[in-house]
Amino acid sequence: MLSRQFIKRSQVGLALLVLLAMAGCASGPRPVADGQEGGAGQGAQSQETRDVPPKALTLYEQAVSSMASGDSIDAELRFQEFLLQYPDFAGAHVNLAIIFAARGDLQAAENSLTDALILAPRHPAALNQLGMLLRRQGKFQEAESAYLKAITASPDYALAHYNLGVLNDLYLRHLDAALMYYERYQELVGEDKQVTRWIADLKRRISATQRTANVTE
Repeated sequence: MLSRQFIKRSQVGLALLVLLAMAGCASGPRPVADGQEGGAGQGAQSQETRDVPPKALTLYEQAVSSMASGDSIDAELRFQEFLLQYPDFAGAHVNLAIIFAARGDLQAAENSLTDALILAPRHPAALNQLGMLLRRQGKFQEAESAYLKAITASPDYALAHYNLGVLNDLYLRHLDAALMYYERYQELVGEDKQVTRWIADLKRRISATQRTANVTE
């Protein structure tokens, strides 16, 4: 039987399926506000957004606003309308993937991420979201590969470090690696009290494992 701690931490990780920013939105998924980074949710302009006329960009921003407020149906329609005009805008595909994943339509989410990664193979938010989908399907090695590609593309992309911590802690059971990724996540975002507790727990478990190994030698 799974421990309560495992279940709680796993549930936190699953909640991140609908996040591509550092903090959640209580009323719905947090969208990719920017076309490239998709991490900070602060609206920094990428090359993608600079190439979009103001009228079309307004439509994108309206879709982002609807998504952030929890109206995923309206957001989906607006992103689809936007993509009819700008099908090469990777961020819109990533946001659709977030919507589909939150709805439980993993195939549609995967299709949208495939579209995004064809357009921008090093898109960190798309790679991170792909990792979450793969982990959800039990494909842990493939998930790890996707997360690692995300932090290779954007070393300070904190959410991918967090997800690597969860993956190594709960699924791969690589405690030293999990500790490293959680600590890097903390360095990037500041102290997260919940992650601080996980780090302390990991250190105790690693120490206990080392003591056991010493006894059996």
